[in-house]
Amino acid sequence: MRRLNPKPVRTTVMATNVAVNPALWLLISPALPVGGYSYSQGLEFAVEAGWLTSTTDVDDWLFGVAGATLVHQDLACLARLHDAVANGDADATLRWNRALSASRETAELLDEDRQMGLALARLLRDVMPEATELLPAAPTFATAFAAACVANSIDMDAALAAYAWVWHENQVAAAIKLVPLGQTDGQRLMLAAGERLAHLVECARAVDDDDIGLTLPAVAIASAQHERQHTRLFRS
Repeated sequence: MRRLNPKPVRTTVMATNVAVNPALWLLISPALPVGGYSYSQGLEFAVEAGWLTSTTDVDDWLFGVAGATLVHQDLACLARLHDAVANGDADATLRWNRALSASRETAELLDEDRQMGLALARLLRDVMPEATELLPAAPTFATAFAAACVANSIDMDAALAAYAWVWHENQVAAAIKLVPLGQTDGQRLMLAAGERLAHLVECARAVDDDDIGLTLPAVAIASAQHERQHTRLFRS
């Protein structure tokens, strides 16, 4: 199985689209009421276990997760979901929605995806009803995200970069509280994430159907352990 690792590159992937499309601003806003900041995706246990103790550790963790599971699960499926919704293909939308759900290795990760997907779907029904026509009954967050992007003429590359940015922002916010990191270190991590967006998009676009679902055992173990962690800040 081929693994594509992101390398830092300067990018303007979202610049033009964000400037003219307020819907994309809404989707990447930390004020989007979907509950993303309630979860740490195993990061809380990784800190508790002493795996991550510094800004460098966190950057290495995020770099590894982004290059593997984010690219080969969320972003690869998001690309296909964007195409399916854009083509009005309800069967393909449902198929890739199910594929993404099936790739979640722990109850915690599956519940997070379902809860965020349902929260975004409820919001879309109120503010962008045209985006909900093809949504399945239990959409993943990526499925609802793709539907919102297509309904607002946000192209695939911008959608992938925006989704990756949201994931990074949630993880960095968790790291600031857990490690803990200072706000300045958090901003450095977000700048580093932004520099990798173009390559993450390139990697996700290159993933074959048979390669979707690549995971990292340490992340799955951390998530499973977090479900039983005695004291925690983040939701399980």
